[in-house]
Amino acid sequence: MRIKINWGTGIVIAMLLFMAFILQYVYKAVTNDKYNHELVSEDYYKDELYYQQEIDKVNNGNQLKDNIRIEAGKDGFVITFPKEMDVSKITGTAYFQRPSNKDLDFEQKLSPTISQLVIKHANLVSGKWNVKIDWKYNDKEYLLKEAIFY
Repeated sequence: MRIKINWGTGIVIAMLLFMAFILQYVYKAVTNDKYNHELVSEDYYKDELYYQQEIDKVNNGNQLKDNIRIEAGKDGFVITFPKEMDVSKITGTAYFQRPSNKDLDFEQKLSPTISQLVIKHANLVSGKWNVKIDWKYNDKEYLLKEAIFY
């Protein structure tokens, strides 16, 4: 007995084989721990509620003549504070987030004694970093968000 396959049956078989081919990669991506599926923030719904406060802080920073600057230097990240401000009155936190690996994320309390603060190489890996500096000066809150390549 001979099996005859017409062109319609051939198209259906080809589509089924293609779908099986694609589904094997979907299965591997979902079940393999090598492909990490983590969120940037564990509580992103809760974080969304505070988004307007962040917008107000960013606008406060944009109204400054000189805002905080972040640069990648030879010793690490260099955070430069505005010259017209008394740096001893600046408080806050700098958050360093590595988009590719949340295990490398860290935060640094701001307690500057000079107009620059250097974040040393110890915690840094080359690549993209999302830096968020949430700071306060004379009871006014500011926020700076920047992506830096180190």
